[in-house]
Amino acid sequence: MRICVAQTKPVTGNINANITNHLKLIELGVSQDVNLMVFPELSLTGYEPALAKGLAIDIEDSRLAIFQEISNCKNITIGVGVPMKAKKGINISMVIFQPNQPIQVYSKGYLHSDEVPYFQAGDNSFSLRIDHHKIALAICYEISIPAHSENAFKCGAEIYIASVAKFKLGINKAKEELASIANQYSMNVLMANCTGISDGANCAGRTAAWNKEGRMICELDDVSEGLLIYDTETQTTEKCLL
Repeated sequence: MRICVAQTKPVTGNINANITNHLKLIELGVSQDVNLMVFPELSLTGYEPALAKGLAIDIEDSRLAIFQEISNCKNITIGVGVPMKAKKGINISMVIFQPNQPIQVYSKGYLHSDEVPYFQAGDNSFSLRIDHHKIALAICYEISIPAHSENAFKCGAEIYIASVAKFKLGINKAKEELASIANQYSMNVLMANCTGISDGANCAGRTAAWNKEGRMICELDDVSEGLLIYDTETQTTEKCLL
């Protein structure tokens, strides 16, 4: 299986522009025979907590249909980040499109204290199974919660994918945490991060992958948009930049 984490530079609050950019990256991934592509946290809006209420969508939003169409046609699973309307507020969610299957939603279950005024914790129990691979998903702050990765391991995950919006001041800590998860649970770990400005700060990029010993095996730079691809059969990585 070929797993891909995308590095994007979101246009603040512009869902349509960000969808257009996502489609370029998905086209690139399809050309590289990718089976799964995961985008950064809140990739369709940018990480903008103060704007989330006005930008939040529901699962029936017609703008999402193109991702399901591509998933069906190209046999690719796609996970995009978006603020999602919930019963009592807004979730930080990853909407997951699988070929010819109903849309699924993974929502961040552990919130940073800075996020609590804008979001509510959601259901983060969903995991992916593609072919014979069981994949655990995480959204940003969840990688800092030991119970999250421990539960992923107990549930049989062999791959851990973190969708994040990490700033330059926090990226090194995040990389240390992900390397530790990989080593402790002998899982391949991947991280999708964004670049540019979000919430008034510089996003760090440096989307990366770690092997089961916790050694980083590939990393993108801090400015480019593109893809990091990991092949589970050959255990090799590739970089594809826009």
